[in-house]
Amino acid sequence: MQIKNIVLSTCLLGAMCACTPYSSPSRQTWPAYLSGASFTDMTEMSRVAKRPVYLGAGGKLVGDAVDASSKLNYGDKSTNDNIIATQYMEKLEYALYDALRKPGISVQRAGTDVVVILVRDAIMELNVADISATGDDTLKTITQILKKYNATFIEIAGYTDAMHDANAARALSLDMAQRVGVYFAEHGINPNRMFIVGRGAARPIAGQDDIGRLTNRRVELRIAPAR
Repeated sequence: MQIKNIVLSTCLLGAMCACTPYSSPSRQTWPAYLSGASFTDMTEMSRVAKRPVYLGAGGKLVGDAVDASSKLNYGDKSTNDNIIATQYMEKLEYALYDALRKPGISVQRAGTDVVVILVRDAIMELNVADISATGDDTLKTITQILKKYNATFIEIAGYTDAMHDANAARALSLDMAQRVGVYFAEHGINPNRMFIVGRGAARPIAGQDDIGRLTNRRVELRIAPAR
């Protein structure tokens, strides 16, 4: 009877945890979660500068992450490295595309990089600056894939629609990007892989009508091979 009660209590606790909605940690703890993240654009130069810190924190390069049987033992090394990176990122793209067939989310290629566009309303509460239950589910899926394809850098960029106050737009967009970064770090993604930026109303991807404004409020994940 005692064992039965313990099992029942464990099941009830698991069910309660499963039903508890996700809430971002308090803002005061964000710097701890994001320790090691870079708050700048993910350029080629910034990746090169970050590489020693990333490797020192246990990061992997693409060439070290792929199966030895997949490596090419002939030809130009630079060309071979590019082929390996391209194949690695293609597999990552397919994994994300298959897992994220949801409204407000798209997966695209940009050269070797993979870009995931997350419209704000697809991952955050409507009138509250926090991640929604749907967003929790989506980000959990992305986290699992990023853990598997861990030889990558991740730029997390927040965007808003056109706002009268440019400073407020940048602050709001950075808040969105940081929330996603904190979520990733909280769920086991190495923050040394991350570049976090808030770009305000820059780079709109839609018009400024009602539908377009909703689309322009977004978080973009740009995932690049670490090499």
